[in-house]
Parts: sequence; C-alpha cells; structure tokens
Amino acid sequence: MAQTDTVTRILDTAEVLFAERGFAETSLRTITSKAKVNLAAVNYHFGSKKSLIQAVFARYLDPFTERFHTALDALEQDYQGQTIPLEVLLETMARSVLEVPAERNSLKVFMKLLGLAYSQAQGHLRRYIQEHYGSVFTRFTDLVRQATPELPDAERFWRLHFVLGTVIFTLSGLDALRDIAEKDFDEHVSVRDLVRRLRPVVVAALQAPLPEGAPESIKVAG
Repeated sequence: MAQTDTVTRILDTAEVLFAERGFAETSLRTITSKAKVNLAAVNYHFGSKKSLIQAVFARYLDPFTERFHTALDALEQDYQGQTIPLEVLLETMARSVLEVPAERNSLKVFMKLLGLAYSQAQGHLRRYIQEHYGSVFTRFTDLVRQATPELPDAERFWRLHFVLGTVIFTLSGLDALRDIAEKDFDEHVSVRDLVRRLRPVVVAALQAPLPEGAPESIKVAG
C-alpha cells in the first residue's frame, strides 16, 4: 500500500470515529483495526494520537482558512473601507464552510468535529487551532464587531457562540432533519435550503436588543 493511501485511510477512518465516538473514547487501536493498518503506521506517519487529531482538523481547516481569507479579501475590496453588512459576512462564512466539505461529501462529519472542538477540545487542540487558524476567526470577529457596534464585546461573544452552536446542531443533524421534512411536510430539503432558512435566524440573533434587566456593565458597548 502506498504511503499516501495509508495516510488517507487512517485520516478517513479517524475522522469518522472521532465524530461518532469523541476523542477520548476512540483509541488508536480502534482506528487501526477499522483502517486495516498496523499501529506502527500511525506512529510513523503521525507520531501520536494528539498529532492525528490535529491532522484530521487540518484537512478541513487548511482549505477553509484559505478560502475564507480570500473571500474576506474580496469583500473588503468591494466595500472599500465601509462597514460590511452582517448578512453579507454571515453568507460569506456559510459559503466558505459549505464549499470545503462539499468537495469530500462530508459536511455532517465536519460539523460534528467542529462541535467536538468546543465541547471536548483538550488543551493541545485549542492551542493548535488558535495558533494555526486563529487569525481568520479574529478577522471575522473584528468585521462582525464593526457591523454590530451596539453590542458589548462580551454580549457579541455569547451571541456568536450561540449562533455557532445552532449551525453545528442543524448541519450535523442534516439526515434527521431531511427525514422529518420529507415525512411530516413533504419537503425535499437541500443543504442550501437549510442555510437559506437558517440565515435570518442567526442574523436576528445577532441583531436582537440587549436582554431586559441586563447589568449596566453589559449595556455599555465595548
């Protein structure tokens, strides 16, 4: 078996198992058994389970980061220093998210891995994502800040976190939602149909008034 085939088989197997079972619950022996390779191959190509987890994320986040930076470059050129509307920023991010896994037909896996990055991420993975991909997320957050000047930084953080959770929950459960839409409403729903319906919800979430009774420190925009 060629080295590139071995690496691809290990990564394909690892990402599915991680998405299904989580990081801690998935052993290297389980991965090697499913991938039909020996443990020495994983150690040779990746060195450790931590490095394998990072490599699984890199397969998605490397092309996503490149595409998203390029898309944001184009937006900033189009708007020439003016504030980019929130709807445009969110649409651009959604398009970049969809394009990468669409190439490999694995959107559901990608979304589950993103969810795990938040809920199960160990220190090494948080550091890895921040060091390698933090710049594009910081750039996006800065543009969202410009589009929502009325929000304090802390409130904006929470709303972006809630939006991300909504998106991950929706797209990682894509198959179940399609079944429900077809059986209960006789609708055949595509991924882009879901994104189109999701867009006004997340925009409204970010633009909603501050909650009643919020502390004065929260009400003052940062």
